[in-house]
Amino acid sequence: MTDTASDKTDTSALFGTGDFFRRGNYAPVTDELTEFALPVEGAIPAEVTGWYLRNGPNPREATGHWFTGDGMIHGVRIEGGRAAWYRNRWVRTDSFEKPFPLYNSDGTRNLRASVANTHIVNHAGKTLALVESSLPYEITNDLETVGAYDFDGRLANSMTAHPKICPTTGEMHFFGYGNIFAPHVTYHRADADGQLVVNRPLEVKALTMMHDFALTPNYVVFMDLPIVFNLEVAMSGSGDMPYRWDDSYGARLGLLRRDDPHGEVRWLEIDPCYVFHVANAYETTSADGDALVLHAVRYPELWRQDGGFDADGVMWTWTVDLRRGTVTERQLDDRVVEFPRIDDRLATLPARYTVSVGEGNLVRHDLVTGEAAEHRFDGTGGPGGPGEAVFVPSTSGPADESSGWYLGYVYDPARDGSDLVIIDASDFTGPPVARIKLPQRVPYGFHGNWIAG
Repeated sequence: MTDTASDKTDTSALFGTGDFFRRGNYAPVTDELTEFALPVEGAIPAEVTGWYLRNGPNPREATGHWFTGDGMIHGVRIEGGRAAWYRNRWVRTDSFEKPFPLYNSDGTRNLRASVANTHIVNHAGKTLALVESSLPYEITNDLETVGAYDFDGRLANSMTAHPKICPTTGEMHFFGYGNIFAPHVTYHRADADGQLVVNRPLEVKALTMMHDFALTPNYVVFMDLPIVFNLEVAMSGSGDMPYRWDDSYGARLGLLRRDDPHGEVRWLEIDPCYVFHVANAYETTSADGDALVLHAVRYPELWRQDGGFDADGVMWTWTVDLRRGTVTERQLDDRVVEFPRIDDRLATLPARYTVSVGEGNLVRHDLVTGEAAEHRFDGTGGPGGPGEAVFVPSTSGPADESSGWYLGYVYDPARDGSDLVIIDASDFTGPPVARIKLPQRVPYGFHGNWIAG
C-alpha cells in the first residue's frame, strides 16, 4: 500500500495523516454485494477450500480517524477449485444504526458501542469480528451479524483485536484495555471449548494503548509502551484517537507464566518504542541458557503531535535472557513493513518465515538467515498494492511453511478494482497461481483470516 507522490508530504508508506483514508483505495465503498461464480485467472488449487474473510474500516459518513470507521467484512468462499461467491457486509453492531458514546458520564464504558472493524477470528465454532474498544461481535461465515458475544456473560471487558490461539492446547488468550480507572488492562483466557476460564487484572502505570501481545509455550508477553491516554485530546471533540506519545512513561515487556495465570508478572525494561503488530514469539534453550525471542514491527516513536503516522515501522527482534532478566534488541531489516503474519500452525514455535505488507509489495523475512524476499505486483504500481496476506497450508504436501499458499486482496488502480490473489509459498517471488476477480474494489483494511472447510 503505497501513496501517490503528491501524498508523500503528509503520509508514510502504509498509513498516513490528514484525510488520506478518504482518497484512492482507502476510500469506502457504498454497496453491499453478493456475487456468485467469480471469474478466475490461473487455477485455484483444489486443496484450498474454505472462507477468506477480511475486516477493515468502511465509514458510512465522515470520521475523524481511519481507526474509527465502521467495520466491513469482505469475504470469498472457495471450494472445488472455484470461487463460489464474494460478499461484503457491514458488521451490524448494537450502535450501528443509532450510535452511542463509548464512555458513559461516570467513566464506565458502553462495551456494545462498537465499529468491529479490525480483525476477524474463528475459535470454538464462533467467528468473531473484533475491535479492541468493545465486546466482540459474532458473525456467520456468510457475513451476517449474530450479535455481541460476551462468553455467556463472563466477559465484562473489551477484547483485543489480536487474540492468540495456541495450536497445541486450542486455548485462546486475549486481553482487554480501555478502562479510565484501574485496572487498565485485564488478561483473559478461553479454553479450547470457548469457555472463559481466566480473568486476571494487570498492574500498569496508566491507560496505555496496548494493541497487541505475544504468546509462547510457557509465557504470555505483554507490551507496556509509551502511547498513553490523553484527556485533553479526548475532550477536544476532534474525533482523533485520544492517545499520545509520552516521553516519561518508559517501555517494558511483561512476562506471565501460562501455568500460573494469577502469579507475578515479570517486567523487563526495553528502549522506548511502539508496536502495533507482533509476528511471533517462541522460546529457545542453549548452552547459554533459556531465552524468549519476539519478532515484531517496531516504530521508534509515534503520535507525538497527532494521530498520524509520522514514523515508519520495520522488523525487529527482542531476545530475553530468562535467567538474567535482560533484553537484547536488534533491527532485522530496514524495509518499511506492517501487518506481519506467519503460518498460524507455528504460533508460539520458531516459525522461519513472516510475510508483511511492504511498499507496494509483500516482504517475506527469513528469520533464520535474516534475508528477505519480495513479491512484487506488476501492473499495480503507483497507489496500488496488497493488503495483509494469510497462509493457507496444504493438506496433502509436507507440513511445513513452503507447502501452502498466501492469500490476500490486491488493488489494481488501472481498473480501480481488486483481486483475491493466491501465491504459492514454495515460489514466493513467482507469479500468482490464481487471481480471483472481484466485482468491486476492496478498500485497504486491517486483518483477516482463512477459515478452513
